[in-house]
Amino acid sequence: MASEHAAAGEGKHEKQSLMDKAKEFVADKIAHIPKPEATLDAVTFKGLSRECITLHSSVNVSNPYDHRLPICEVTYTLRCAGREVASGTMPDPGWIAASGTTSLEIPAKVPYDFIVSIVRDVGRDWDLDYELQVGLTVDLPIVGNFTIPLSTSGEFKLPTLKDLF
Repeated sequence: MASEHAAAGEGKHEKQSLMDKAKEFVADKIAHIPKPEATLDAVTFKGLSRECITLHSSVNVSNPYDHRLPICEVTYTLRCAGREVASGTMPDPGWIAASGTTSLEIPAKVPYDFIVSIVRDVGRDWDLDYELQVGLTVDLPIVGNFTIPLSTSGEFKLPTLKDLF
């Protein structure tokens, strides 16, 4: 009877080992599948309205496949002077061109009251430190949804009255 339990335990160990090998094989194959790559441009001033200033950045996504890929969503968070200024989600922004590069614009609207609250960081030169974090989610064949995390930081110059007129 003891030998039956030992044989049953041995068979279970062999199955587990075979299952682990299969998981490792699949994980290795998926890890080596070509994936889209992306770069994030610096944040720049785009325009202003009565309510806010509009900043923007571009995400440039390259597609290694010979067919276009759907972009599920783009999420973004813009921080200035260590505080969150703008965040949002762009659902279903389009497709990445087959065997090419697609550029997506990420707009961020910053209310004037925030700019006034951080005037100490702005200083005399009207430069504002920022960090932009972006998550680009793409639907890859076989793999499913794949998120590419991106970030950039630096400083941009706020417009002065002289720049506007």
